[in-house]
Amino acid sequence: MKLVKGIVIAAGVFIFGASASVYSQSVGLTRSVVLKEDVSVPNREAVIARVEIAPGGVADWHTHPGDEISYVADGDIVLFVAGQPPRKISKGEGFVVPAGIVHSAKK
Repeated sequence: MKLVKGIVIAAGVFIFGASASVYSQSVGLTRSVVLKEDVSVPNREAVIARVEIAPGGVADWHTHPGDEISYVADGDIVLFVAGQPPRKISKGEGFVVPAGIVHSAKK
């Protein structure tokens, strides 16, 4: 897959039940589930997703019922986490957003 001036965030998200992340209001964002599997903890599953944010794109404010564990595969993003200053995340760097914490990102 060729990326044109975009960013890819690969995320491993541990979630409860069948709940999913909410990106319904996001602009310039594409999310593709790579793998969704049950894990050893009852009533939990792991979701690995590839998220692409186009230049100027935004992942609107949202939460996850489990921890988001991500890395930036290409480009840079600005990560916004409620109650924290904005944080620039660059290619090859990772981040964790704890379960239930409101966050957003932009390219």
